[in-house]
Amino acid sequence: MRLGVLDVGSNTVHLQIVDTAPGARPNPTANFKEDLQLTSYLDENGNISNDGIEALRSCIGRALKEANLANTKELLPFATSALRDAKNGAEIIELINKEYEIDLQVLSGEEEARTTFLAARRWYGWSSGRLLMLDIGGGSLEIAVGVNEAPDVAFSLPLGAARLTKDLLEGDPFTKKSLRSMRDHIENKLGEILPALVQNQGTDRAIATSKTFRTLARLCADWIPGNGKDLRIDSLRKITPRLAEMSLDDRADLPGVSAGRARQIVAGAYVAESVMRNLDVDQLEICPWALREGIVLKWMDWMEV
Repeated sequence: MRLGVLDVGSNTVHLQIVDTAPGARPNPTANFKEDLQLTSYLDENGNISNDGIEALRSCIGRALKEANLANTKELLPFATSALRDAKNGAEIIELINKEYEIDLQVLSGEEEARTTFLAARRWYGWSSGRLLMLDIGGGSLEIAVGVNEAPDVAFSLPLGAARLTKDLLEGDPFTKKSLRSMRDHIENKLGEILPALVQNQGTDRAIATSKTFRTLARLCADWIPGNGKDLRIDSLRKITPRLAEMSLDDRADLPGVSAGRARQIVAGAYVAESVMRNLDVDQLEICPWALREGIVLKWMDWMEV
C-alpha cells in the first residue's frame, strides 16, 4: 500500500511517500519538502498572519498534487507545535480541511513524543531494553522513556530550536547576553520535568531522532573525529561555542546545514547539551526513524485490528 505522510511542522511542510503492508517495514519512495518556517509568521498576539496562512495553503496544495502524482492510496496528514500553539491554529486547520477535503489533525505534545518513541522502539527492537528518546523540533522538545512500545513517561516542552531562536536570540552573530538568557530559559523549563524523568530513567539505550540531532552529529563528525551516527556530549560542547560565534552566512556554508537550519542550529545545540547534561547522558545514538515513521506504524497497526 502506498501512503502519503503529510507533516506540517514548525520548519517545513514535508510529504513522505511510503510503501508498506501489514507487518512490513515502511519503505520511503519519495519526498516533497518545502522550507516554510511557520513560526516566523507568528504575530505579537500568537496568531499566524494572513501571509503565513497563504504560504501554508500554497505549500499544502503543492504537496497534495505530488501525493496525487505518486498515486497514494491514503493520506495521513498531521500538524505539530506551530499550529498546535498558534491562537488561530484551529481556525486555520478548519479552513485547510474544508478547502482541500483532507483530515489534517493536530498532535498534542504528548502524542508526538509517544508516536516518535514507538518508531524508535520498532527500529531498535525489544533487545534494546529501556529506551530514552529525545527529539528537538522547530517548536518543541519531546522526551520519552520506557521499556514497552508505549513509554512510561512522555513530555513535550516549548524548547524547539526555531521557537527559541525567534523569541530569545539577537544579533548576527548572536549576542552573548541573548545566549545566556536562552540558556537560563532552557534550564528553567527542563527543571519542571526533571524529577519525573530522573525517577524513570535508568535506561539501557539513549537515542535521538530528527534533523536537529542528525545535523549536530554530522557537524561533530566533520570537526571532531566521529562517524555521524552518534552524538557525544564532549564533542557537542566543543562545537557549540564555535557555532554560536559564527555569522548566519558562515553557518549556512557548513556542509549539511541548510539555510533554514543555519539560524536555529545554535539553539538546537544548547537544548541538546542541556538535556544530555541534566540527564547524565554522555552519548546519543541517532535513530533513522522518527515521527513520520511512527505515524505510519500506528496507522498500519490500526488497520490490522
